[in-house]
Amino acid sequence: MNAHLKMDKPDTRNRLDDMAQGILGTTMDRPEGPLKVTGTATYAHEAHQPGMLHGVLVRATIARGTLDGVEAAAVEKMPGVSKVMWGDKFLRNPAQGTANKAPVQGSAEIYYIGQPVALVVAETFEAARHGAQALELRMTPAAAVPDAKADGVKVERPDDKQSSMGDLKAAMKDAAFTVDQRYTTPGHNSAAMEPHSAIAWWDGDQLTLRASNQMLKYNVNEVADSLEIDPENVHLLAPYVGGGFGSKLGISPDAVAAALAAKELGAPVSVMLTRQQVFENVMRRSETVQHFQLAADKDGVLTGIGHTARVSQLPDEVFAEPVTQATPFLYKGENRETHMEIVRVNQTCAGSVRAPGEAVGLTALEIAMDELAITTGLDPVELRKRNIPERSPGEDKPFSSHKLAEALDDGAAAFGWADRERGATDGEWLIGYGMSSAARVNMIGESHARVTLKPDGSVLIETDMTDIGTGTYAILAQIAGEMLGVSQDRLETRLGDSNLPKSAGSGGSWGASSAGSSVYLACEKLRQTVASKLGCEEGDLTLKDGTATFANKQTPLTDLIGDAPLVVEGAIEPGKTQKEFRQATFGAFFCEVGVNSVTGEVRLRRMHGSFAAGRILNAKTARSQCLGGMTFGIGMALTEELIQDTRDGHLVNHDLAEYHIPVNADVPQLSVNFIEERDPYANPMQAKGIGELGICGAGAAIINAIYDAIGVRVRDLPATMDKILPGLPDV
Repeated sequence: MNAHLKMDKPDTRNRLDDMAQGILGTTMDRPEGPLKVTGTATYAHEAHQPGMLHGVLVRATIARGTLDGVEAAAVEKMPGVSKVMWGDKFLRNPAQGTANKAPVQGSAEIYYIGQPVALVVAETFEAARHGAQALELRMTPAAAVPDAKADGVKVERPDDKQSSMGDLKAAMKDAAFTVDQRYTTPGHNSAAMEPHSAIAWWDGDQLTLRASNQMLKYNVNEVADSLEIDPENVHLLAPYVGGGFGSKLGISPDAVAAALAAKELGAPVSVMLTRQQVFENVMRRSETVQHFQLAADKDGVLTGIGHTARVSQLPDEVFAEPVTQATPFLYKGENRETHMEIVRVNQTCAGSVRAPGEAVGLTALEIAMDELAITTGLDPVELRKRNIPERSPGEDKPFSSHKLAEALDDGAAAFGWADRERGATDGEWLIGYGMSSAARVNMIGESHARVTLKPDGSVLIETDMTDIGTGTYAILAQIAGEMLGVSQDRLETRLGDSNLPKSAGSGGSWGASSAGSSVYLACEKLRQTVASKLGCEEGDLTLKDGTATFANKQTPLTDLIGDAPLVVEGAIEPGKTQKEFRQATFGAFFCEVGVNSVTGEVRLRRMHGSFAAGRILNAKTARSQCLGGMTFGIGMALTEELIQDTRDGHLVNHDLAEYHIPVNADVPQLSVNFIEERDPYANPMQAKGIGELGICGAGAAIINAIYDAIGVRVRDLPATMDKILPGLPDV
């Protein structure tokens, strides 16, 4: 049996509100949690195979040029070394998210320092590492563009005006209040806890690859295209992924290198990236230079918004950080212009890092809105509420749902915004308060799942969807348990196997909504089957604790299943509701900072977020995602920045010792509220994405609080002490 839905119209039935099991939306624990905390969950690099060899990638040491050859003979004579490999199938770059085809390949052309150009395979990791360190590369340098800010760099404008309406120049001229400022954000790294790794082995023409990937449906085709083999001969396994944040959306160099070496040597081969290699040859978020123009009338209502964003990228890569993604729909303004500019550089490939686009674009916009609030004299919350549009102004579409005002009010009340003490001090610390809006585009992707109702009344959920720490195992089990009236101990979820029904994968905050909807649809079909056996309509059926109830008659579910399992594959795909309506999630951040009046050090003292993301499927995992996003925002505001040497583009801080992510001491008590919301246009569950919303604008609230504390406006993130000290007031 199959159940398929194309989202061409809203589902207003609120079916999940009518179920009786009572586990959806609760704080159900992760079913795989005990495996993870006891170290028995097998991650990509832990699935060691008999006779496995180890490979270590060798990096280019020039920013541009050619690899003319390698001194393989000397290394292959070293103890334990099996093979030195290089060639045109090695990945130059990782694949972008949903690429569905091979990324740029070939080790002959060098485009950035750190590019993987060869692989040394040995009997032990230590021998492979020794060989990789000893391998001499014959390279011919060529002219490079290592610095995006250098004079005379070529700037591309893919669309001269990405979107335009009205007359922004006239709006700025006629406005009662304006902001015309430039903001910069540095590059960022995903810095997932688990480094990228892969173990490959072949059985004839059949490749099995255990790798750290987020989107297996696409990754299978990327591997197959890279190796020039049939996708039917590629089997990917990723049951546990130790974080991704966008860096594992597409395949990375380790996967193809491991597969090539395993084929060549006739043995399983493991390739794991060092932390430095993760920084150098996986993905970075591009740095941005953003110019905002805001025009407002005497009441603080926006009449114009201009947003120009410049990012960098390697030659031949089509992805560009979608910095202006939220600008068209977040606030009013009948006169608009948005522009994107790309500078081609010889640096690590730029790609998706958590909440690509809004993470950096909304941060700059919300700092600019704070500047407008200061100029107009309006409370920052009131300014934003006055500028909430009734329809998406950049495209004149209705919103599927819109809860920004509710999030602003809820957040202000929870934080105590109205009662904040302006100009407060705590010893040598100057206290300030800041806030910002949050917004993130919402979408679903085509997704399939199989649900089996077994004769003993237990349930099996199967899909190639991955759990990258977001709670997928729990959420899919909760959906099935709620729909079928089965308790948690009777539910099993299998994920991360490309032989299972193909899901949208983890990324873009669409995983739970997409994969979850396919599970929902399969369960709905199973409910209909059970109802038909009772002679009733599905809507009149109650399933709870393994019992079916209709017309005050209770029947054990096992009596209705029969001797053979009931199996349904559910599938959902986007339709008209995604094209014809602006779908988005919204929220608001409020925070308190202390700025040391002597040193300029900034300490976040407390922070709150209120979020509207449709139906919340698991209160615990959703809250965890928001806490993680807010922590990302702390890093963006205060500590995180990739630093390239402007002479050759190499990463100076390519490890966690020098790339400063927030640690325990940087993260105070964070609190999260969820706004009650149902969005029938999003999917039949009326849920929306939550994973990335928590980072979108979070950093701006902190920057705005710094200004409130000391009157220093940081427009070049992060707000390190060197940018604060010159403006410290004389206390």
